[in-house]
Amino acid sequence: MIPASFEYRRAGSVDEALALLRQDPDGTKLLAGGHSLLPLMKLRLATPGVLVDVGRIGGLSYVRDAGDHVAIGALTRHRDLETSDVARSEVPLLAHVAGQVGDPQVRHRGTIGGSLAHGDPASDLPAAVLALGGTLVVQGPGGTREVPVDGFFLGFLETALGPDEMLTEIRVRKGAAGWGFQKFNRRAQDWAIVGVAAVVGSDPRVALVNMGSTTVRARGVEEALAAGASPADAAARAAEGLDPPSDLNASTEYRQHLVTVLVRRALEGATTGRG
Repeated sequence: MIPASFEYRRAGSVDEALALLRQDPDGTKLLAGGHSLLPLMKLRLATPGVLVDVGRIGGLSYVRDAGDHVAIGALTRHRDLETSDVARSEVPLLAHVAGQVGDPQVRHRGTIGGSLAHGDPASDLPAAVLALGGTLVVQGPGGTREVPVDGFFLGFLETALGPDEMLTEIRVRKGAAGWGFQKFNRRAQDWAIVGVAAVVGSDPRVALVNMGSTTVRARGVEEALAAGASPADAAARAAEGLDPPSDLNASTEYRQHLVTVLVRRALEGATTGRG
C-alpha cells in the first residue's frame, strides 16, 4: 500500500516541532522511528497532511540517573535503552523489555517515546513503564506537565497527549525489589499475543500486553500479591475484569488462559530473582 500524499517537515528542536504542530494540530503527526506510524499510513488508517520528523532533535536521547528515578529521553532508541548501564543497573525490567522488542532493525530505529505515544496495547514497553509506575513529561503550548502513566493510556491508540503536545521524557522510579517479564508470540519479531511485565515487593504492579483496548494492570493479581498469595494463586486472577480481544492470532478464551500461565511464570521468576 502507498500512503496518502503528505507534506514532510523536519524539526530541529522541540520548540520548532511544537510550532509546526500548532499550525494544524489535527492534521499533523510527529515521526520518530516510524515503526508505528508508517504502517498505519501505508494502510491509510492514518492520513496526516503534514509529517514532522523529530528523529534528529538533539538532546532527547539519553538515560540518566536522576537520584530517586531514571530519566529517559523520548527519542532514546530501544537498543540504547537495552544496553544502558544505568538502565540495566537501576531499572533492569525496562532494559530487558527493550531488548525483546521486534528484531534488531526495529530496536536500532524505534524509540521509547514513539512506542508510548502510539499507545498500542500490543506493545511491550508501555506495559513495562506501567508496571514500574513511570511518569511521562509532556511539552506543549501551555508549558511542561507531568502525566502519571496510570492516566496516560485512554483507549485504543489513544493517549493523554494533546494534538499540539509532544512527549519529551520518561521518568521511572528506582527500587523495584524483583521483576519478571514474559510474552508469547508466534515469531520473535511479532507482536505479543499476550505479555506480562511484573514488579513485586511492597507495592506489586502487574501490567498486561494485548489484554484490552489499552495496556492494563492486572488489579486482581496485585490485590492477591499484596494479601500474601502465592504466584500461582495470584495468577489465577490475571484475567479478572478484563475483556481481551479475539482475532486471527487468538480467541478471547485462549488469551484468558494464556495470561494466567504467563503471569505465574513472571511472578515465579521475579520472586526467585530471575528475569
